[in-house]
Amino acid sequence: MSSASAVLSVQKPNTLLAILVGGLLAGSLDLGSAFIIYGAGVPRTIAGGLLGPAARHGGSGVYLLGIFLHFFIATSAAAVYYLASRKLAFLKDHPLVCGPFYGIAVFLVMNLIVLPLSALHFRGPFQLAGLIQGLLVHMILIGLPISFSIRQFAK
Repeated sequence: MSSASAVLSVQKPNTLLAILVGGLLAGSLDLGSAFIIYGAGVPRTIAGGLLGPAARHGGSGVYLLGIFLHFFIATSAAAVYYLASRKLAFLKDHPLVCGPFYGIAVFLVMNLIVLPLSALHFRGPFQLAGLIQGLLVHMILIGLPISFSIRQFAK
């Protein structure tokens, strides 16, 4: 390998690494917080978004499906942030500011679009304490890890 190709490979953004690290980190932190807040049955409820309310009583397959769907959504959110950062450089340059705002956007998309369209058809009513808690979790545990991952690995 020549020195020119070595320099080019270092400067090339590592897209897949940035998306996977951001998505897996955000997904792990979010799922961990959900376990603390709601208990270990959370993956069944996530699977219920695809399978319907009966998934809450499903077995290990439903549980694993819920975990897979959760990480798929978190990784998809990281991919969207990465793609946006290619056109909007300030997303990479200011992760401490942009990350929490992206977490708010993810929260809004999940609660106003994804959950109402899911098989659970969840539309509220929302309690103020739950809204604040959800916003903070998404800002800190989803938005920040994704934004810092993109900054770190997709230069």
